[in-house]
Amino acid sequence: MYTVGDYLLDRLHELGIEEIFGVPGDYNLQFLDQIISRKDMKWVGNANELNASYMADGYARTKKAAAFLTTFGVGELSAVNGLAGSYAENLPVVEIVGSPTSKVQNEGKFVHHTLADGDFKHFMKMHEPVTAARTLLTAENATVEIDRVLSALLKERKPVYINLPVDVAAAKAEKPSLPLKKENPTSNTSDQEILNKIQESLKNAKKPIVITGHEIISFGLEKTVTQFISKTKLPITTLNFGKSSVDETLPSFLGIYNGKLSEPNLKEFVESADFILMLGVKLTDSSTGAFTHHLNENKMISLNIDEGKIFNESIQNFDFESLISSLLDLSEIEYKGKYIDKKQENFVPLNALLSQDRLWQAVENLTQSNETIVAEQGTSFFGASSIFLKPKSHFIGQPLWGSIGYTFPAALGSQIADKESRHLLFIGDGSLQLTVQELGLAIREKINPICFIINNDGYTVEREIHGPNQSYNDIPMWNYSKLPESFGATEERVVSKIVRTENEFVSVMKEAQADSNRMYWIELVLAKEDAPKVLKKMGKLFAEQNKS
Repeated sequence: MYTVGDYLLDRLHELGIEEIFGVPGDYNLQFLDQIISRKDMKWVGNANELNASYMADGYARTKKAAAFLTTFGVGELSAVNGLAGSYAENLPVVEIVGSPTSKVQNEGKFVHHTLADGDFKHFMKMHEPVTAARTLLTAENATVEIDRVLSALLKERKPVYINLPVDVAAAKAEKPSLPLKKENPTSNTSDQEILNKIQESLKNAKKPIVITGHEIISFGLEKTVTQFISKTKLPITTLNFGKSSVDETLPSFLGIYNGKLSEPNLKEFVESADFILMLGVKLTDSSTGAFTHHLNENKMISLNIDEGKIFNESIQNFDFESLISSLLDLSEIEYKGKYIDKKQENFVPLNALLSQDRLWQAVENLTQSNETIVAEQGTSFFGASSIFLKPKSHFIGQPLWGSIGYTFPAALGSQIADKESRHLLFIGDGSLQLTVQELGLAIREKINPICFIINNDGYTVEREIHGPNQSYNDIPMWNYSKLPESFGATEERVVSKIVRTENEFVSVMKEAQADSNRMYWIELVLAKEDAPKVLKKMGKLFAEQNKS
């Protein structure tokens, strides 16, 4: 018999989802039976629900949609932090919550994983601020409601919530007859009118600049933007919140703009532009040097998923995805001006202790094409986001939500989504201690990223903002290099190393890149007070921001 559970899984597979993350619980076990019985879908069980939501977020950044499964109450609330991060950064993640039977819910019985008050809608209400759509399925509404919330997922590129009672998952349903459709906005501002304004402005500008952000990545429009820039030769920069939204090997890619923390020549070039075309950008504190950017909105056309501005006049109800794609149709635009000299240095390793600034120089020189850099918020993010990526490379960070520990599960989720792109994770010791449980999953699933654990004895990013010598920024010291063995790995599965010098780093990086059949677990020992220069500056700006 074809069931509601089958219908839901067919729709998820239609979105490109081939793996589902999560934790089993007695309200989702029968649905889990349906997942593992399929040949086109795999269950990836996590150590906890928070990690499952992080893994789904990483998967969605690469596959452009993801799903995870929890049980009612205790499970879904453990995951809500990760779901909030996906909402903040526009990641299309489906949370499926297995819940008590319809009869139990309708009768308000005091069953486990509830607040014993007979109200089974508390937790769905808690999800309202962090989901684009929510539903409690019944046997009667299931197929219509599944399509409704998944259409919202496609349109808004934000998480959705599906409450799936045990009995409803097993209820009879009809197979979908038509593919899912994204609900397109009813335009009150002609998309062609917007394109005409962009074309006219670009043709008349002598010093134009294009700035792209994370929403380009959310919609999978990176290749479209790259083709547009290749065709027009327009100067382009991205924020760190949107890094890898364009091919960074293009001659006209200038680097990362970050307000007063930008390279001086880049800052001057961007801020003196006579026309700014901003695509999918949100100006957050960590991507604008704590709001030290100077971008003239009277010379700007800005397009976002849910709003836009043309020279400081608001516009709404346009089709963001269609508009970005239509940029390729613009004609008679070819920039013939100058760019800026990019600051790129060859790295020659020394037999000296590794430092933050030298580390990121080495990473920029040693990374290869078709790699994915995953950088934890803190020293790793502010170091890695400044490097120039190689062709067909990607970058994952979480600069807006900034939940520490996020990147270890996210890197694993993204690596599962794209097995051809070797993932290089850079994560601090403090962050790793929050989510290290998924090391067991990585070993079991034979996932082979290169993991760099930056051991600098505590929360360095917090030390830079406040309390450099305070005990609350200290953490217990672990024997990081022994963790794979503790989680059951052998040398045939995981290579564990400790690196202290530049020469050692270069040697182990090349060894790891040449060996894609094993995970590399590399502890980088760095000084406690060391941090990338840009983070030291950012820390001071954040400290001032926290006083105002």
